Amino acid sequence: MTAYIILIVVVAVLLLGVGGTVLLRPRGMHGVRRGRARELDLTGSMPRVDDGSSATTGTATATAPPEQRQAEQRQAPPEPPEQRQVPPRPTLEKPPPSAGRMIRLRARLARSQSGFGSALLALLSRDRLDDDTWDEIEEVLITADVGVTPARQITSDLRTKVKVEGTRSTDEVREMLRTELLAQVETSASRALRTQRHEGRPAVVLVVGVNGTGKTTTCGKLARSLVGDGQTVVLGAADTFRAAAADQLQTWGERVGAEVVRSDKDGADPASVAFDAVSVGVEQEADVVLIDTAGRLHTKNDLMDELGKVKRVIEKRTAVDEVLLVLDATTGQNGLRQARVFAEVVDVTGIVLTKLDGTAKGGIVIAVQRELGVPVKLVGLGEGPDDLAPFDPAAFVDAILGG
Repeated sequence: MTAYIILIVVVAVLLLGVGGTVLLRPRGMHGVRRGRARELDLTGSMPRVDDGSSATTGTATATAPPEQRQAEQRQAPPEPPEQRQVPPRPTLEKPPPSAGRMIRLRARLARSQSGFGSALLALLSRDRLDDDTWDEIEEVLITADVGVTPARQITSDLRTKVKVEGTRSTDEVREMLRTELLAQVETSASRALRTQRHEGRPAVVLVVGVNGTGKTTTCGKLARSLVGDGQTVVLGAADTFRAAAADQLQTWGERVGAEVVRSDKDGADPASVAFDAVSVGVEQEADVVLIDTAGRLHTKNDLMDELGKVKRVIEKRTAVDEVLLVLDATTGQNGLRQARVFAEVVDVTGIVLTKLDGTAKGGIVIAVQRELGVPVKLVGLGEGPDDLAPFDPAAFVDAILGG
C-alpha cells in the first residue's frame, strides 16, 4: 500500500515537471507557446497567459496568412495628415496720411499729362492766332478727352480773352490757360469724402464699376489711406464672383490691421456679405465700412439690378454715405457711357479715376464731371500702395501745364 502511494506521488511530480517546461519556454518560441496555451485554455487546466507575443507582433505578422495581414492592415488606424503650412501674416504697416499726396505725386502726373498742356501753350503763344489755329486748339482739347462741347466752350472763352487782353507774353498765356482750365475742372459739389463716423454709426462707402477698372485695389488703397489718417476700417468682400478678389482684399486688410468680412464659399450672395460687413462695423464701432462689389458690364441689366439690391440691403441696416464709381481713365469717352448707367442704378456720389499717370488724357476729368454732375474725389497716380490721392484741381492743372 505504501509503495502504491509512492508511485502515485512520483507520477504526479513528473507530470508537473512537463507542464512547467512548456510554460517556461524561451520567448523566441511564440508559436509553440501560443499553441500550448490554447490547449490548456480549452481543457480549463490553467488561465491563458499573455506575454505580449500576440498576432500583431512582428514575427506573427510575418507568418500570418495573407488574408489575416490584410484584415489587420484595414483595422490599423490611419496615419495623421500632414500639418498644413500656414503662411506668415503680413507685417503690420503704418501708412502715411492722405494729406498732401496729390502735391507729392504732381511730378509723376506732370510727366504723363504735360503733352496736353504743352501743345495748348505752343498754339496760344503764336504771333498770329487765326481761325486755323483756334481749330487746332479745339482739336487738341478733344483729343485730350475733354469732350466736344467742353472743348468748344474752352476755345470760345480763350478766344474772347485774347481779343480783350491783347498782349500775349509767355507768362500771360500760361496764366490765362491755367485760369480757364481750372474753371472747367472746378465744381460746386464737395470733393470731401464722407468717411467720418457720425450719429453713432460708421460711414458706409460702396465701391462700384466695371471689370478691370481696379475696384478691389482702390478699396485696399483707400482703406490704407484712411488707416493712415487714424481711422478704423472694416472691409466687405462682396465681390463673390471672382475668387481672387476676397483674397486680394484680405491681404490689403492684414497689412494695415483692417478686418475683412468675407464668405466661406464662392458665388455667395453679395448683398448678404455686404450686410454682414456693415453689421460688423456697427458692432465694433468702426469709423468706416468699405464694400467692394463685383465688376459688371453696364450693358447687363440683371447684374445692374443686383448691384441695386446690394445697396438696398445695406440700407436696411444703415444709410450708404458714399457710392464711389471707379473709372479707368485710359478708356476716355467709353468710360462715360459706363458712368451714366451706374449713376442711374446706385446714385453715384463721387468718381475715382485710376491709371491717370499712364496713357490717360487729363481732359477726362472735365468730361466726366460735366457729364454726371459728380465730382472726381480720388485719382490713382501709380501702382504703389500709397498712390491713391484726394483730387486737387489746382495741383492737377499745374501738372498739365508743367508748372
